[in-house]
Amino acid sequence: MKIVIIGGGFAGINLAQELLNSKNIEVTLVDKNNYNFFSPLIYQVATAFLEPSSISYPFRKFFAGKKNLKFRLGELQKVIPSENKIVLNNGVLEYDYLVFATGAETSYFGMENVRKNAIPMKTLNDAIEMRNALLKNLEKAAICTNNAKRESLLTIVVVGGGPTGVEVSGMLAEMKRNIIAKEYPEFARSVGRIYLVDGGDALLAPMSKDSQRHTFEAVTKLGVTVQLNSQVVDYDGETVYFANGKSIRTKNLIWAAGITAKVFDGIPAESYGRGKRIITDKFNKVQSTNNIFAIGDTCIELSDPDFPNGHPQVAQVAIQQGLNLAENFKLMQRGKSLQPFKYNDKGSMAIIGKMKAVVDLPKPKLHFNGSFAWLIWLFIHLISLITYRNRFQTLYNWMVAYLSKDQALRMLIRPDKRAKQLES
Repeated sequence: MKIVIIGGGFAGINLAQELLNSKNIEVTLVDKNNYNFFSPLIYQVATAFLEPSSISYPFRKFFAGKKNLKFRLGELQKVIPSENKIVLNNGVLEYDYLVFATGAETSYFGMENVRKNAIPMKTLNDAIEMRNALLKNLEKAAICTNNAKRESLLTIVVVGGGPTGVEVSGMLAEMKRNIIAKEYPEFARSVGRIYLVDGGDALLAPMSKDSQRHTFEAVTKLGVTVQLNSQVVDYDGETVYFANGKSIRTKNLIWAAGITAKVFDGIPAESYGRGKRIITDKFNKVQSTNNIFAIGDTCIELSDPDFPNGHPQVAQVAIQQGLNLAENFKLMQRGKSLQPFKYNDKGSMAIIGKMKAVVDLPKPKLHFNGSFAWLIWLFIHLISLITYRNRFQTLYNWMVAYLSKDQALRMLIRPDKRAKQLES
């Protein structure tokens, strides 16, 4: 049985791991990057509290010595279902079963200027670009003599009141308080403002009312200006424009407002649903196909009565779908009936700042906030990292940052022209 997995995020890597040493199953994982990364912590790379290597690990090193697991660096160009083939940018692969685990990408809701000028927060590359952009603007502000321009360089607008938006705005607020004011005497007392804006009427909308209230109070206390019911309609690189006619001048717009799945050549149009997500049945088999599956953020299953609009696009769904599909592939080999996917909601959490977090548990229905929730968040995210090396490195950096209220990773590191030419 030849299984090809497209995408090595939470869904893809857990599916591959679960099939390790399975007899007569050969797995090839295809990804456009040569590494797996832990997306819930990319904002800490973006704000220079973690190194990229702390939350990432090379696929080939991870697969080394695993005889039935292979890695292929490449980007999917086309699927040919009638021939059980996929076309990559660097060759062709055959499969018996194909699995899409491609996750999702940033959605700008059709606003082209926002796409061109905002800083996204979805990939490890986005995090590095954000870190460089913020550090570069700090240095520009340090030598700027025009007060209005300096204020624009120092003002940061974070769009999106979900966990990513809350976490990055809280981290930036603590940097402003503990690091920037100390390291940049040029700014005197003015180090710009941080805005957290969302089109809805609450932060962390899917979480409990207690979490929403506590989060609003905590980020506001950190010095973040929260603007709810504020829908962005344009951003020209200088000014953020809102639907209510208001605007904010800034050179830093961080976009954490939405995601969308990807469309692939060769997959029937009727197989796509809301948000371009691939429609699957209860076994994660793609609608209108025979041997193609989809798991994680890229898929939507509408047959679960507990989630009639599809499962949430979160890591736990992707992990559980990967594990369930792996078990079903093993059952296929033995000629047994497949088991439908059933999501076990383990709760939601978000960190706001040092000793500040919120946690909601569904069974039993419990809410935590403050230092205890912060410790839960740290523990869960630490054990979720892919290797012991990642866990140790991340724990070390967290301890240094906690004890010193600082870190030493604020370097501007950018590829030179020759490196960019090699990429092309």
